[in-house]
Amino acid sequence: MFAVIKTGGKQYKVAENDILAIEKLSGDAGDSIEFSDVLMVGVEGNLEIGSPLVSGAMVAAKVVRQTRGKKIVVFKKKRRKNYRRKAGHKQDLTLVEITEILTGGKKPSKAKAAAKSEAKKPAKKTPAAEAKKADDKPTKEATALFEAPAGDGDDLKKISGVGPALEKKLHALGITTYAQIAAFSKADIDRVDDELSFKGRIEREDWLSQAKKLDEDK
Repeated sequence: MFAVIKTGGKQYKVAENDILAIEKLSGDAGDSIEFSDVLMVGVEGNLEIGSPLVSGAMVAAKVVRQTRGKKIVVFKKKRRKNYRRKAGHKQDLTLVEITEILTGGKKPSKAKAAAKSEAKKPAKKTPAAEAKKADDKPTKEATALFEAPAGDGDDLKKISGVGPALEKKLHALGITTYAQIAAFSKADIDRVDDELSFKGRIEREDWLSQAKKLDEDK
């Protein structure tokens, strides 16, 4: 069975499972759409031609994705006017898949659409499977590089560029006070850079000077 539909000012000959690009229609991938402007229906060698539309005929489809056509270059020129203009254009298109061709006033089969949707839907993971996956996934834990001083640490978030997550990582390395950072040697900076993949961030943001001033202002 085939049909001829009209949409976007153009006519298309379609059959079930055909995929075609048409003038843009609103909708997201997976949305169902219906074409009621059916000009012709052909089934088992018989043709039914509309006047202008075939009564009770409809074509159901679903949106595959929104896309754009090939680039068209438009060039304008006026002789002896020193006028030249060049512009490019890509037409917005919608890629659709034809799911059903219906006649006699029939409506699209919801069961068929649901079956296709379920077939493509990934299996739902159980909580036990999720927990097992989390347990199997290797995690990288920061290794303490320094011995944290006794007592309460300083608020390292006051250093520009250090947030709660980064402060937690610094604590895991044994860095808890301004004094420690202010006293970093070049070797200490390189060790922290390497452990946290900072790529020169400590020197670039001048943590040592910031930490020294914060320590003096305590």
